[in-house]
Amino acid sequence: MTLTAEQFQQKIVDWFAHSGRKHLPWQQEKSPYLTWISEVMLQQTQVATVTPYFQRFIQHFPTLSRLAKANIDEVLMLWSGLGYYARARNLHRCAQTIEKEYSGRFPQDLLLLQNLPGIGRSTAGAILALAFNQPASILDGNVKRVLSRFHAIPGWPGLSKVNKQLWALADHYTPKNKHICHYTQAMMDLGALICTRSQPKCAECPLQNYCKAYTNNNIANYPSPKPLKKNPSRIIKMMILMNEDQEILLEKRPPSGIWGGLWSLPECAITENVKNFCKKNYHCEVTKPFEKYPFLKHTFSHFQLEIRPVRIPVKQWSPPLMESDRIVWYNKQQLTSIGLAAPVKKLLRYIN
Repeated sequence: MTLTAEQFQQKIVDWFAHSGRKHLPWQQEKSPYLTWISEVMLQQTQVATVTPYFQRFIQHFPTLSRLAKANIDEVLMLWSGLGYYARARNLHRCAQTIEKEYSGRFPQDLLLLQNLPGIGRSTAGAILALAFNQPASILDGNVKRVLSRFHAIPGWPGLSKVNKQLWALADHYTPKNKHICHYTQAMMDLGALICTRSQPKCAECPLQNYCKAYTNNNIANYPSPKPLKKNPSRIIKMMILMNEDQEILLEKRPPSGIWGGLWSLPECAITENVKNFCKKNYHCEVTKPFEKYPFLKHTFSHFQLEIRPVRIPVKQWSPPLMESDRIVWYNKQQLTSIGLAAPVKKLLRYIN
């Protein structure tokens, strides 16, 4: 037995009416700004984790204009710990672009939205559907899982061929009427609450009797997992340079790449001579004894980082006259007001 697109939509919308989420903080006002912030934060991040970050972020930046005028350090400080920091940098750039090129108003066009920094096809669709009630499809992780199981589509959704197939299905089922807002939220909720990765609640699913994965008793096979690939590992020495006033030297990382734009501790190769390295790169005369701390492991999407922290007393700091703002001494109180990489924040908290 199969469902028409209209029957599929109706079952989803009916289920949402009694079981969908309606009290999330970004749902309390229909706003493209709130929808956009929440959608970006929710990329590869759970609702429970996002909620307190979202509330703090909106309290600090209640409008797009405030965000556009903010310093990137403010944005990164509020994002610190949420991970995938390119999202925060793109958020800031996107706000500035909308403020400058669209007079502070989100364009109501799919292609124009997709051309903005950090906004992909699914996020653009969510903004149009949820904030403007315009017919547009989404395909986040939750929707991919629902559609993969419903149609028993083999292959990892990250593959171009599979992704294209899922987009075609998403477009097929997306309503072109007033139900678009509820349908869009319902599809996300169905994947998040019912059609979960592990232990899906099939008995509560409105699509149960029509789902190919369920009727074939092989739900666990869909969607196909990402092909296994052993991530490389990297070991670094992270230096806690501390002067006589108990201030810690931090440096600002480049705007792109790992922890881009955040403040971090100086680091070097594990084989590097610390004394010479500190003098050459940070203009510090250091003295022993050095104090070693327990190793920290931090996992990125593409590699594993092992951090070997060491506390190094600094007896003299002699920077050149034209020293940049890249290197700054911070006391313990100031450390709470800047954007720090998650393992750096953890390490400094341990030391303090």
